[in-house]
Amino acid sequence: MALLAACRAAPIPESRAFPAGTALITKFVTVDSSRLRVLDVGRGPAVVLVHGLAASMYSWRYAIDPLATAGYRVIAYDNRGFGFSDKPASGYSNAAYVHLLFGLLDSLGVSDAVLVGHSMGGAIVADAALARPERVRGLVLVDAAGLGVGLPFMLRVAKWPIVGPLFDHLRGRDATGRILRAIYGNASRVTDQDIDQYYAPIALPDFGRGLRGILREFSFEDLKDRLGSIMTPTLVMWGTRDRLIPQQIGERMAAELPHSSLARFQAAGHALPEESPEEFNRVLIGYLKSGLPVTPANLALSTR
Repeated sequence: MALLAACRAAPIPESRAFPAGTALITKFVTVDSSRLRVLDVGRGPAVVLVHGLAASMYSWRYAIDPLATAGYRVIAYDNRGFGFSDKPASGYSNAAYVHLLFGLLDSLGVSDAVLVGHSMGGAIVADAALARPERVRGLVLVDAAGLGVGLPFMLRVAKWPIVGPLFDHLRGRDATGRILRAIYGNASRVTDQDIDQYYAPIALPDFGRGLRGILREFSFEDLKDRLGSIMTPTLVMWGTRDRLIPQQIGERMAAELPHSSLARFQAAGHALPEESPEEFNRVLIGYLKSGLPVTPANLALSTR
């Protein structure tokens, strides 16, 4: 019990969670019976940021202000099961997440948007482009899941019928830090603040229930043999040091998508928007302003 108590360090309160300390303000919007924490800032064409597994809008902290300053309406939210949004026992299938995304856009009066998805969020926005292409002006896949890889061992364990329920007692700040460092290309870039911000929602009592629902219902290989049907111009962005979803997966996605360009970031791992924010924002805003790069077909970036 002492070991478990040590693992379960006290999290920072929700009042200190991002975007606390900034000029940004969140609100709660109820969609499909789920209360979602939403950030909606800026004016112009809508750009929607969809985070990955066990993350929150914090993962977009370096992109929100630059996108708004560049002339876009930026919408970021804690998805169902994550952050400080609701974590019901079910409602985590790929189709349910797509329905939730468009329901949120409806509630905000957004008819169409550029969808930017990281990791699991990439699989969600790609599914959205397949389901409702008329509502997706552009698509950005950032170290995206969907072809069958991308779950750390600790999260795969959470699916096991016997071991899974024990996961609630083992998820702690130290474990959060270890996973976060493992997905970074350079582990030394992970700060105590980063760990605190990721750990706070993970420590919530219903996080384990939501996570098990996601691992039970969500397909991480849902995009196999389907990417060729996406006609939306798609920018694929990948960290070459990504050990969770290797860059070969990004190359495969770009090859299968009919209208795509691939941007590689040499200094980043899986957490690309957090590890190489200046380069990430420059390439993303370039795509939003000018469309896909024409030449070269594959855009290789050398980043610090």
